[in-house]
Amino acid sequence: MIEYFFLALGLLVMVFSTLGILRFPDVYTRLHATTKCDTGGAMSIMIALAIYVDASFFIKLKFLILAFLIALINPMVSHAVARGAYKYGIKPKVVVDMYAWDNP
Repeated sequence: MIEYFFLALGLLVMVFSTLGILRFPDVYTRLHATTKCDTGGAMSIMIALAIYVDASFFIKLKFLILAFLIALINPMVSHAVARGAYKYGIKPKVVVDMYAWDNP
């Protein structure tokens, strides 16, 4: 029964993140929405699969390791993409520019 909770949680995070991708104005805010979608939604779905699957312990462990790797790697990759977009010259459509000191 708890696997349905994690599956529904993952689905809700994915739906709201998709709405964020469609509604947000620039690449940086859209990247924020996709990071939440990948991290929160995919991790919840992986945890639900680890609980639901009637398989060996190692299969369940693989799902949990994937969830851990998603939590570890996805924020770093999205930060690198945002930094690359800024270095490429794409300006954010926000008032506060936290990376202005980094541009020579």
